Amino acid sequence: MANKIVVKDLLEAGVHFGHLTRKWNPNMAPYIYMERNGIHVINLYKTAAKLEEANEALKKIAASGRKILFVATKKQAKDIVSEKVSKVNMPYITERWPGGMLTNFVTIRKAVKKMATIDRMKKDGTFLTLSKKERLQVDRLRAKLEKNLGSISEMTRLPGALFIVDTMREHIAVKEAIKLNIPIFAMADTNSDPRLLDYIIPSNDDASKSIEAILTHVTDAIAEGLSERKSEKQSGKEGGDDAEKAAPKKKKAVETEAKAETKTEEAPTETKTEAATVSVDDLTKVEGIGPKISEIFQTAGINSFSDLAGKTEEELSTILAAAGSKFASKNPASWPKQAKMAAEGKWDELKEWQDNVKGGIE
Repeated sequence: MANKIVVKDLLEAGVHFGHLTRKWNPNMAPYIYMERNGIHVINLYKTAAKLEEANEALKKIAASGRKILFVATKKQAKDIVSEKVSKVNMPYITERWPGGMLTNFVTIRKAVKKMATIDRMKKDGTFLTLSKKERLQVDRLRAKLEKNLGSISEMTRLPGALFIVDTMREHIAVKEAIKLNIPIFAMADTNSDPRLLDYIIPSNDDASKSIEAILTHVTDAIAEGLSERKSEKQSGKEGGDDAEKAAPKKKKAVETEAKAETKTEEAPTETKTEAATVSVDDLTKVEGIGPKISEIFQTAGINSFSDLAGKTEEELSTILAAAGSKFASKNPASWPKQAKMAAEGKWDELKEWQDNVKGGIE
């Protein structure tokens, strides 16, 4: 279980320190406790509540098998992010953000594949057939690619969410994620705009102690989600093995029950429908739908892939607009199409479609 969030620990880490009052963003007012010596002080009780909410959502995304991309290119956060995030096997960017990292993901993947090609050349011996100058150039290219893209080499598709440290510095990443309907989690200081974020963690994004304190809780939640996914897979395999063993025994039981069922065919089927429970699917597997949008749809009575597949773009847009202006800008055009593939169990076809289409927008 993830460590409990204690306000005292956040206070000791300096999470409450904001920016100078003249640099503040008025939209951060609900998260500011007071002003002291020309500096805004963040309300840590709200930070703890928002961090808990973000952790729950990140845990769900990790449990669904989607990747969470961490972005932190500032000096104070680089080492902390690479150390913490690599433990939970999630991709991260700690060098310069490559423009088009999300919106032009196909090209970025080509650069990552180039690294694999160079490694293959070194293994099969073709690298040694090159001239000394060519080998030197290839080595330099490999080192450059490793520095900028080495941490995302295993990210074969667009991430399920972004976690950003300092949204003002990583404004390009924020814009790309918004364009592709990718949920944004972020440490937001008093100079940030919370309206651009899906999950805000009001905190000091400049001090290394503060960043480490927040990331410890976040990575713990992700690790918990991954362990849940692993245990579910193991229990599924065990259940499958048990079912195979029990199959011969059940065969005889089915034959004897077949006669009994013929007698009860005339009984009313109303009791079955009453006992049936509403099936709830993980709608976040549809590209462009995050945990919050999934909750909005469930509130509106859209619980399964088949429910979503039966809705039109206009109906979905109306539901999103009713949930708030932040969701009204989302583009649900392809969601029914993706949901239909999921409802029919065409997971390979859905994955291929999502890999070829940017952020679920055709």
